[in-house]
Amino acid sequence: MLVLFNKPFSVLCQFTDRSTPPRRTLAEFRLPPNVYPAGRLDHDSEGLLLLTDDGALARRITDPRHKQPKTYLAQVEGTPTDAILQRLREGVTLNDGPTRPAEARMLARAPEWLWPRDPPVRFRKTVPDAWIELTIREGRNRQVRRMTAAVGLPTLRLLRIRVGDHRLGDLAPGAHRIIDTPGSRHPRGAPR
Repeated sequence: MLVLFNKPFSVLCQFTDRSTPPRRTLAEFRLPPNVYPAGRLDHDSEGLLLLTDDGALARRITDPRHKQPKTYLAQVEGTPTDAILQRLREGVTLNDGPTRPAEARMLARAPEWLWPRDPPVRFRKTVPDAWIELTIREGRNRQVRRMTAAVGLPTLRLLRIRVGDHRLGDLAPGAHRIIDTPGSRHPRGAPR
């Protein structure tokens, strides 16, 4: 079974948290039992998180050798120029080495379907912000945020909207959708 989940801002990609005070986790969202995240999405990022009960499927999703494309929408501080977008397309050098080339494009504005974030992103009258769409084929720690910072565009808000062939679509924050996969142990609607 594969579960598509729209992870809200400020939720950990795990089911338990031992910190004090405890932070929000996946446990509060009534996800199917025995599924685990296939990959990560940072505490301060939002959007598509895949969960599965199939270890082989989780490895195919997360293994860098499969180069699953992951697409993000990033609200950045500053104005992306063609030269900046080209640097992202060619790959940028981070402290752990160069990134693979990415697909990058500027959006005219925030998507109309986008929900408000709670708490809202800080607004500054004197500093412009913009939205870019970025597709990467690797998954380093906080990679998109580090890439945008490396080209002078700090990320204010980050949403993942696609992993491989799976899209966030119209899932509301905190909602999930179950997709049956070949060989799924628990087809949708079957008793558990």
